[in-house]
Amino acid sequence: MKEQPYVKQQINNHIATIEFFHPTHNSLPGDLLTVLAETITKAGQNDEIKVIILQSGGDRTFCAGASFTELISINDEKTGEIFFSGFANVINAMRKCPKFIIGRIQGKTVGGGVGLASAVDYCMATKYAAIKLSELNVGIGPFVVGPAVERKLGLSGMSQIAIDANSFYEAEWAKTKGLYMEVFEDIPALDDAVKAFAENLCSYNPDAMQEMKKVFWAGTENWDELLKERAKISGRLVLSEFTKKKLEGYK
Repeated sequence: MKEQPYVKQQINNHIATIEFFHPTHNSLPGDLLTVLAETITKAGQNDEIKVIILQSGGDRTFCAGASFTELISINDEKTGEIFFSGFANVINAMRKCPKFIIGRIQGKTVGGGVGLASAVDYCMATKYAAIKLSELNVGIGPFVVGPAVERKLGLSGMSQIAIDANSFYEAEWAKTKGLYMEVFEDIPALDDAVKAFAENLCSYNPDAMQEMKKVFWAGTENWDELLKERAKISGRLVLSEFTKKKLEGYK
């Protein structure tokens, strides 16, 4: 029987582990993105939680981006805007969350998944966690995740992988650009490091971490509106004749 999609949270010793899963390479449909954004927001409001770990289920792909099934079914601009707002809402939930969020990236991540990895506060990965921004391949672009990716990789790094939309960039490349803080040989080594790091953060003053998070995200106060406008661009482009023909080829 095929495994069912989910978002779940576990709290242990003041550490909340939020995990998402979808059987299609952890691609995320709109309903799952909504639950993920809500879960992150509520974790930020929970006084029992000091640190958050964001991870996905399975051993291979961290996140394959947005649901292709939903992408293909878009037939009007408003539906397109709502679809592309899914990752925007999760990124903004992470941005506004007063707790540090550690990203655990066990495998390849594509499109919106790169946006999620870019929006955490501290990201750790395995050597298999190559990244790709594939949006230009289907006639749109990484408009919604672009600000988060640019914030971590810089404009040069972000534009490089956005233009070279066919290529995966290795985890070590992402580390040199500042997306990953550390890269590990395998998942057990990654999990040990993430656990130790999260436990160490729990020994810090929560008020100090909250104030530091504000400092780290200074200058992004306009992202609610910015990412909404970016979602509108993608929602318009997905209806173009070019993109419709591209998507037909993937059916």
